[in-house]
Amino acid sequence: MQNNSAPSSSSNALSRLASRFPTGYALRRLLIAIPTMLAVITMAFFMMRAAPGNPYSTDRKLPPEVEANMKASLGLDKPLVQQYAEYVGKVARGDFGPSMRNKDKTVIELIGEGLPVSLTIGAASMGIALFIGSLLGVLAAIRQNSFADYSVMGLAMFGISIPTFVTGPILSLVFGVYLTLFAVGGLDMGRMNFNNMFLPIVTLALPQIAIISRLMRASMIEVLRSNYIRTARAKGLSERSVLLRHAAPAAALPLVSYIGPATAGLLTGSVVIERVFSLPGVGKYFVDGALNRDYTLVLGVIILYAGLIVIFNLLADLLYGVLDPRVKY
Repeated sequence: MQNNSAPSSSSNALSRLASRFPTGYALRRLLIAIPTMLAVITMAFFMMRAAPGNPYSTDRKLPPEVEANMKASLGLDKPLVQQYAEYVGKVARGDFGPSMRNKDKTVIELIGEGLPVSLTIGAASMGIALFIGSLLGVLAAIRQNSFADYSVMGLAMFGISIPTFVTGPILSLVFGVYLTLFAVGGLDMGRMNFNNMFLPIVTLALPQIAIISRLMRASMIEVLRSNYIRTARAKGLSERSVLLRHAAPAAALPLVSYIGPATAGLLTGSVVIERVFSLPGVGKYFVDGALNRDYTLVLGVIILYAGLIVIFNLLADLLYGVLDPRVKY
């Protein structure tokens, strides 16, 4: 005789979770994101065109007829409003256009080349930051005003104060040049491996660890002073059960608001980190596109970043309902 209680209970839990999923709320948020993305595209488009120079201003001076032909081939000779309307129409169809400086490549192809590197660095950095930062924050909260608390908060302030363009070269100098433990930059034959990715991931994770530990400490202290935590302790629950089952989910709520946009920023790649460690990520293409007045490439990266912010903020709001059943949409 077989026992089917475990599969049936898990399926029932999934059914209850699916029934609670706020489909209407998610659809409304996605619809609201359309005018938001349109506003972002509009501002970025006209700000890029208002900047001095053009895609050919960094090259040697071209004859007027040659430059006119090149502008005509990319549609830059048309009125600005017409260029904007055509570009929005292409973006609506999923076409970000060709790169104005990288010959024979589209913007989507360039982003596709750099996105795996940026995703790897960003996801690993956020995962490490969440794990270590949460542990340090909880430790500082339960040992408030102790040596452990002061040490964690001192390290957090140190990590927040020092920018990544200082931390990156220092780590490269110590662990790459002096100790020769890790590669100081680049990728071996275009392949991502631990030796190449360790220093960029650590450099990007350090400030996030500092911020998350401070947020977690403040939230955990507030939760531990609440009435329902006193009630749980009065019932005789172990301190471990109080922290893990009751305090931690509530204390994690402020982190959810921060993690959404922070994850989007990390996943699209850090401009400084990718420049310091010579990594071919999205951030590197964004900087090169801005310097070379590659309008379509810069706009493509901006659209990607804005889209990720919209998606991750929506996921963060939905996660609120999972962590706190009192949240109503």
